[in-house]
Amino acid sequence: MFDRKLYSDKIVTAEEAIKCIKDNDRLVFSHTAAVPQVLAKALAENKDKFNNVEIYHMLTFGVLPYVQEDMKGSFRHNTNFVGANSRKAVSENRADYTPCFFYELPSFFERGELPVDIAVVQITPPDSDGNCSFSVSCDYTKPAAHAAKVVIAEMNDQMPFVGGDNFIHVSELDYIVECSQPIFEIPQPNITSVEEAIGNYCAELIEDGSTLQLGIGAIPDAVLNALKKKKDLGIHSEMFSDGVIELVESGVINGRKKTLHQGKMIANFLIGTRNFYDFVHHNPMVELYPVSYVNHPCTIMKNANLVAINSCIEVDLMGQVVSESIGSTQFSGTGGQVDFVRGASMAPNGKSIMAMPSTASKGSKSRIVPFIAQGAAVTTSRNDVEYVITEYGIARLKGKTLRERAKMLIDIAHPDFRDELTEEYNKRFPK
Repeated sequence: MFDRKLYSDKIVTAEEAIKCIKDNDRLVFSHTAAVPQVLAKALAENKDKFNNVEIYHMLTFGVLPYVQEDMKGSFRHNTNFVGANSRKAVSENRADYTPCFFYELPSFFERGELPVDIAVVQITPPDSDGNCSFSVSCDYTKPAAHAAKVVIAEMNDQMPFVGGDNFIHVSELDYIVECSQPIFEIPQPNITSVEEAIGNYCAELIEDGSTLQLGIGAIPDAVLNALKKKKDLGIHSEMFSDGVIELVESGVINGRKKTLHQGKMIANFLIGTRNFYDFVHHNPMVELYPVSYVNHPCTIMKNANLVAINSCIEVDLMGQVVSESIGSTQFSGTGGQVDFVRGASMAPNGKSIMAMPSTASKGSKSRIVPFIAQGAAVTTSRNDVEYVITEYGIARLKGKTLRERAKMLIDIAHPDFRDELTEEYNKRFPK
């Protein structure tokens, strides 16, 4: 049992908690479904009391009050993954983007590149021993809390309690703001014939006993739909969502053949529907760990037969992959893509896949392009890319010449764009 008086003495209102924040402080928020909502609202409502406070977090949902134009001077957002709710602020230079690999972010807090003054986290109520779960966001959140001078906890009894290395004791909290509110959900995606075809091609490369890294959206769910006849699959992933539930319940995903954390589904954050949150709540099969562990290539490589599946915005004829920017506009972030591409390349019988529809903008643009857009950032280098998959097939680029790569990529491009790609091919590789 823990000291209940110690716990109750830390309980304050949101307005009382934010009084500890000083001008020029750096705050680190939990992200995705665990973003603190009550405290964010309190900050915005008291904006005139703050000057030049930096708020650091990755992807979140809903409205971000502190990135609005009238918050200028009070708050400035900093991120290594731009979301729809922060994209305008970044493009208008009211917020900042910091490039990094996801797995190395906690080291920025620990070594001082991004020192943490205050961690603002959303957690579950404590168990009988006084341990609170970081719930669906362990990733950089737990390392930030450990590095912070002060920890403000938004304690929400609607957060699922998720195990692993995903806890903080009430004695480590400085302020507790109790609340009870639904956390953010994302609807299950609509899978079209394009995603279905991509999922089927990906499934051809996934053997029984494989361990999977998947993202979120229609393509990952299409891949999972295509795996119903596979056996003994496992999960070691940056995150996972609702798509795994059916395969777990049918016994396809059981983790029996995993060579690391056997029988467990490992991730560093989770996002899904309420049904998914109920599925992971106190589920002994699900464990979250900090991103510095889960996404470190040296951890990933310990998973034999690991298959990493990621998506991208465009691929040029050399195999360079752009996943985070549209020209010079920062659209999202590197995330864990390179972490898993490199970890998979070192894993015994590992594979990495870039899976994407062949076109964008309702079919008006090819995602396989002669040249990446001017100003675009290369996320995954041509030396790292192994498989590229569209609804038209599979191209394996490893060990292939520039000429061979270009030919293979043209073969899986949308037919409407193959002639112009071939024209560029002929310029580069004249007969």
